[in-house]
Amino acid sequence: MRLRALGSWSAVTLFACLLTSLAFPSLSLAQEELNRKVRTRVAPAYPELARRINLRGTVKLLVVVLPNGNVKDTKVMGGNPILVNAAIDALKKWKFESSPDETSGTIEFKFEPTD
Repeated sequence: MRLRALGSWSAVTLFACLLTSLAFPSLSLAQEELNRKVRTRVAPAYPELARRINLRGTVKLLVVVLPNGNVKDTKVMGGNPILVNAAIDALKKWKFESSPDETSGTIEFKFEPTD
């Protein structure tokens, strides 16, 4: 019975990965990496579900940073939905150096399961 539940869980995970590839195709954008120094960097928490299924991946986010260095907005550019919220939550806590203007760019978070 437990093996049957595991098989069902694997099918759901495979389906979620397939949907991810359709929902977040590879993007070739003119957007560049954010060219502002990070003052406070918060690492994302590795989601428990991702840990249980040994999921690894990269989440790419577009971030808009206010002149005072706070994150104004984020937008998902790609990544597995299981990992996306952890990346967004972490990035919203980042602080950047001040700048005369609002800036934007991309940030990538790599998720690797650890033992």
